[in-house]
Amino acid sequence: MNAILSFGEILIRQQSLGDSFFESPKNQLEIFPGGSEANVAASLGQMGNTTYYCSAFPKNALSEEILAILNKLDVDTSKVIQTGDRIGSYLLLSANGLTKGEVIYDRKYSSFSLLTAEDIDMNKLFEGVTWLHWTALTPALNQNIADIMASILKEASNRNIYISVDLNYRSKLWQYGKKPIEIMPELINYCDVIMGNIWAANVMLGISVDPDFDRNTSQEVYIEASKKSAKSIFAAYPKCKHVANTFRFMDHPTHNLFYATYHTPEEDVCSQTHETQEVVDRIGSGDAFMAGLIHALVNNFSPAKIIETATNAGFQKLFIKGDFGDGQYN
Repeated sequence: MNAILSFGEILIRQQSLGDSFFESPKNQLEIFPGGSEANVAASLGQMGNTTYYCSAFPKNALSEEILAILNKLDVDTSKVIQTGDRIGSYLLLSANGLTKGEVIYDRKYSSFSLLTAEDIDMNKLFEGVTWLHWTALTPALNQNIADIMASILKEASNRNIYISVDLNYRSKLWQYGKKPIEIMPELINYCDVIMGNIWAANVMLGISVDPDFDRNTSQEVYIEASKKSAKSIFAAYPKCKHVANTFRFMDHPTHNLFYATYHTPEEDVCSQTHETQEVVDRIGSGDAFMAGLIHALVNNFSPAKIIETATNAGFQKLFIKGDFGDGQYN
């Protein structure tokens, strides 16, 4: 039986209900637990997979509440590391903060960002695990965390654990003097599954992309570009046998056009196109896609069913408030 470990920083999302933090109705905020890797774990657990989540939590009542929420979603948190004094957070400055890019990260000095190599018990971390999932958000925090991630990936590879990565790119996180292209290629060498998009592959791995691509570029052109990008990844990273790319476009706060591609060295497939004018919460949609992709791969679905499962999961998340999806993929 497969057992999936998602490793990365737990976060708290704080979001205004109005046009700004201080103009929110009755000065109120919405608060949700989240973080990309926790989001993936939450969806995987609800899909019926044996799922572990590892992050660093301070010992306090808020940590206990978040862990209890994850446990209710069938996520095993026994591998969590209790250390430090605070949980990192991110702030959306308006109800449509993600659409406008108005995101502020508050992750410095968090329990996770201050982890040391001595905090990681590799035997405990990988006991019973067959699959490790991580994201590019982790090595974006600081050099020490990037080094820890490299050690974890090396150990997982030595134990023949399957490894997946989401090439999440957040320019506001890479602030310690290193560019993604200086850190990510070494880490990607360990990965069997790479998810992201053609632009993230360009920034993080140096895979070429046409600078003139935009919202008006046709789906047919994007599909061909995705095939070309995946082919370059397979050539540069021979351990990788699965690449998935999402294409998500938004014309206004409640609009989303969503399709995706899946590639192996032998086959290329594209999902159906989904479009809605009724987005409830777009945060976590890519993480739900990632969970659907992992779920489909561990269950040996056909290539066509793999991409439809992942895309459906990502699209369904658009109608669920909060960072966590509900595990739906049909």
